[in-house]
Amino acid sequence: MDYLKYITVLYVEDDLEIQDEIVKLLSRLVKEIFVANNGQDGFELYQKHNPDIVVSDITMPILNGIEMSKLIRKENQNVPIVITSAHNSSEFFINAIEIGISRFILKPLNMKDLITVLIEFSSNLINKKDNEKLTNVLEQYKSIVDETSLVSKTDLRGIITYVNKPFIEISGYTKEELLGANHNIIRHPDSPNELFKFIWNTIKIKKQAWEGILKNRNKNGETYYVKSFIKPILDVDGNIIEFIAIRNDITSVEKTREILQKQSSYKISNLSEALNNLEQYEQIMNINNIVSKYDLDGNITYVNDKFIEISDYSKNELMGSPLNITRHEDTPSSVYDELFETVLNGNIWKGTLKNKSKSGKTYHVNVIFSPIFDKNNNVIEVFSIRNDITSIVKLHEELESTQREIIYRMGEIGETRSRETGNHVKRVAFYSKLLAKYYGLSKEDCNTLFIASPMHDIGKVGIPDEVLNKPGKLTANEWDIMRTHSQIGYNILKSSKREILKSAAIISLHHHEKWDGKGYPRGLSGEDIHVFGRITAVADVFDALGSDRCYKKAWEFDKIIEFFHAQRGKHFEPKLVDIFFEHLDEFLKIRDKFQD
Repeated sequence: MDYLKYITVLYVEDDLEIQDEIVKLLSRLVKEIFVANNGQDGFELYQKHNPDIVVSDITMPILNGIEMSKLIRKENQNVPIVITSAHNSSEFFINAIEIGISRFILKPLNMKDLITVLIEFSSNLINKKDNEKLTNVLEQYKSIVDETSLVSKTDLRGIITYVNKPFIEISGYTKEELLGANHNIIRHPDSPNELFKFIWNTIKIKKQAWEGILKNRNKNGETYYVKSFIKPILDVDGNIIEFIAIRNDITSVEKTREILQKQSSYKISNLSEALNNLEQYEQIMNINNIVSKYDLDGNITYVNDKFIEISDYSKNELMGSPLNITRHEDTPSSVYDELFETVLNGNIWKGTLKNKSKSGKTYHVNVIFSPIFDKNNNVIEVFSIRNDITSIVKLHEELESTQREIIYRMGEIGETRSRETGNHVKRVAFYSKLLAKYYGLSKEDCNTLFIASPMHDIGKVGIPDEVLNKPGKLTANEWDIMRTHSQIGYNILKSSKREILKSAAIISLHHHEKWDGKGYPRGLSGEDIHVFGRITAVADVFDALGSDRCYKKAWEFDKIIEFFHAQRGKHFEPKLVDIFFEHLDEFLKIRDKFQD
């Protein structure tokens, strides 16, 4: 009912008694109702107010309902039009179908039927509008990333196919000079061939992402450094479509490190000159960087103002404190142990750390820990430079959250049409993530499955209502129609270049396949079924059996348990069934948390 209060309705009826009854009912439920006594007035009201839903009689003076609907369809192909009429001749239905009437309700009018139809259309309209709003926000977030990061794309030969404005500006080349050129155009001659062979092997042969720091040279011969993330984009069959690279300019950090390294190698006879130079270098570093030093026990011996500001600790609190005083609880202590061991062994450690200030504020930094040597090449202290990247990390988190919300909304559209609840897709998402975790999938795959699995039944948008919501057993022909929703969902999503939607396409196609090969639509068996599909199958069936549907009541819990025992190695992968039973208590907690 809540959906109705957000929509506007045009109601056209020449029978004033019926009109008065319907208007009294709808005026209490919908946002606004526009009323006409004939088709001509109805069409003029439609043009003036552009209502969300049209409800009309057929036989009316001046202009009947069918002719009015034809005029409306010329202006809007998508607005739902509901016809109420006592006519039930085949000729009438053919005419109505030809002009795209959305639904028919026979007179005498049943108020409950009318309200049910309006709720269905209004929920779809509201979800669509919400998705459009979320998509708009997502596009703005993407625009922010495009404005603040260096983004490029290349084809399988390494030829540049896309560059954004920051990339063009830092490279010194024009867009026309970059497009169609090999990506080596910005490669610095000092960069070793072995590094690029390794990168190429990682992204093209292994089809994995590569992350690291690259030294580049712009058109004017100037050096700049970027922290790079390069990832191959794959189609649903695992073939590489293109490569995308996102970079952040870290030139100031790397040039400062170079200055320090060069300074340590200079033989400066004049001590006052050396100290003066070092003071100038320190001033340069302190302007934009978070700087600290540590003794060989990992205790702080120096911090600059930037470190004090971001950590919320005073200088006295920091001096002598351990390296991990700003460690966030999400970052394992072992990370700090390993990085400090690396530096004490004479090596540089680079990475990203999640920290927490004294006041409890979370912040993220790109950090370099470097050993400082005496003249005998012994490590005497540890030097660290950090850069605050909190705003970039938060933006990425907002993008992921927005994308997840859109996925849920899209999944709910499919469930709404089949009169299942939005909590069904939430439960399936959490069940799937739990199974994936104990199955041993990577954290990245677990998150991908968690976000994508709610769209497993998106193909139901293409199934006729009379089949989708039939209360009884389906006929053989109806069952054939119902089974097409897997392929329909795959067809909707397969062309996307986004990893989440590509995964959702695979899930839609595979989640009704069975381990023994007796599922649909392709009759795949065993590990030929994608692991995302095998996992979602367990999650979906467990939730479906325990929920009321239009064609059945929820099963008793003991009967569900017996079913999964019986279907181990038949419908479901044995390992997944074993995981399900080993962690059944966790599944039940999810079920109870997201009850309908």
